[in-house]
Amino acid sequence: MLASPLFGDTVPKIQLGTQTNAWAIDPDQIGTLYSVLRRINELGFKGFETGYRNFQSVTGDLKPVQAHLESTGLTFFGIHIFLLNYDEKTHIAPEVLYTKVIETGSALGAKHLILSGSPCQSESDLANKAAGLNHAGRIAFESGLSVAYHNHSPEFQKGEREIRYLIENTDAKAVGFVVDAGHAFRAGADVPSFLSTHASRVIGVHLRDSRNGQEVPLGEGDFPLEATARALRDANWSGWALLEEERTDGSKPGDAAIVPAFQALRRAFPA
Repeated sequence: MLASPLFGDTVPKIQLGTQTNAWAIDPDQIGTLYSVLRRINELGFKGFETGYRNFQSVTGDLKPVQAHLESTGLTFFGIHIFLLNYDEKTHIAPEVLYTKVIETGSALGAKHLILSGSPCQSESDLANKAAGLNHAGRIAFESGLSVAYHNHSPEFQKGEREIRYLIENTDAKAVGFVVDAGHAFRAGADVPSFLSTHASRVIGVHLRDSRNGQEVPLGEGDFPLEATARALRDANWSGWALLEEERTDGSKPGDAAIVPAFQALRRAFPA
């Protein structure tokens, strides 16, 4: 996501968005997602990311849903597949699932399919995971989406072994990365340095914070937000900075976390 040289020294714009996970959404009631998106727009975000399950109640003609999403004025940054159990060979979602989600995401105007995965234990695991991501990327491309891999902490452990392997062994034209900076930071990564080095493969950054091991709104904990923002600006990066104010205990803090976090995000990435 480097700046194009076609327009001289124009500074690339970093877009501000959020996941919907901070709010309570009933996957069987699409109206609850609509309400959250209206609130996201009211708060001043430019785009959103949401889980594929939030569309599970939608069947048949998807045009009314697409029209409703477009009416929010928000960019549908990504539709995310997170599972408790992944394909045993590829360590990402099974092809039968992500193919269906690609079809749904494409019909609804999503820009990216975001895939989480399970950690790899061996070189063959890593090779199979990279191959699986490349395959998913090719399928998504045919439907107008791009694939981005989303990490948790394990990918940044052991000297960042897994995340570096995936970056080096996936097709840059088919696979990008949504770096969960909070998970990476808790795994011991130098997040600003990592993002500076790999900015060209990163399409989005999930931002979250903690203090003394407890989750807090972005800007209220130990995460190096200012240094991270500076590294991205210095790299002429033009992706999406997205709040991830979900909580590991399953609670949904909603505005109580999102509002102060968005203020911190705006200070770090001024317009």
